[in-house]
Amino acid sequence: MALEDVCQFNNFQMDYKCLTNDCNLEWRIKNQDIVLNLSLPNSTNFHSIPSHQPIRRPFPLTHGTTTLGFIYQGGVIAAADTRASAGGLVACPSVSKITPIHSHLVVTSSGSGADCMLWERILMREIRLYQLRHKRRLSISGTAKLLSFMLHPFKGTDVCVALTLCGWDKSTTYAIEAHTPATTQSTSPHSGPSLIYVCSDGERLHGNVFSVGSGSPYAYGILDRALQWDMSRDEAISIAREAVFRATHRDAYSGNNVDIFHVTTDGWSRRQREDLKEEYYRWKGAKKKE
Repeated sequence: MALEDVCQFNNFQMDYKCLTNDCNLEWRIKNQDIVLNLSLPNSTNFHSIPSHQPIRRPFPLTHGTTTLGFIYQGGVIAAADTRASAGGLVACPSVSKITPIHSHLVVTSSGSGADCMLWERILMREIRLYQLRHKRRLSISGTAKLLSFMLHPFKGTDVCVALTLCGWDKSTTYAIEAHTPATTQSTSPHSGPSLIYVCSDGERLHGNVFSVGSGSPYAYGILDRALQWDMSRDEAISIAREAVFRATHRDAYSGNNVDIFHVTTDGWSRRQREDLKEEYYRWKGAKKKE
């Protein structure tokens, strides 16, 4: 065979010996002074597991993050760290936890990374299909309701998804087809900034400020103290950056960088990713001067 020629196994003299016991099955391949031992578990052990018994993970799947979003007079701010953790292991230091869904909607994700990526892609697909069918974009509130309905059947399972929808609804006028030849016009009641939290239990919450993840208690300490409605854009970005920085400083599951998105009536804009290590050194320098 071609694989044997590449691995130069065609010159080998193979002797198969099968030793079956309660633990394993051993294959041995000999060629003069070369001995290869391949061990496989006994297949009867797998058949002994009842088919109706749920398969549990061999270790607890612990994870953490820091994401936040809030509304102020200039739009919606979404911020998050970039550390993906798996227990005590930093799986990835530069993951993106804020995902643009369309031009006026971004989503912050908390929970299992694979589950969040899957449901974000499903949400993008459903919104695009809705737009193609109805010739208009689904509102932020309607998007949250759709996501909540899709996630509700997974309540009580191991699916772990917590998404915060940060978006802006533009006031639009669209046609409504009736049975009569006349066509009426209707204006969408949804307009302005929206901030909605949706989790894998199907829960859906509207609010002006949300912080989700293991670092959220530390982020709320900054947001509750400094957040004001009439802030400027620079002040809002500074508060979001400081909230994520304080959370990553105290929470071991959060860290590395901070991503910040700003959503307005013109769409979302992304601020350049900033290393939180530099923010820490600035804070230490200012503390020494005091």
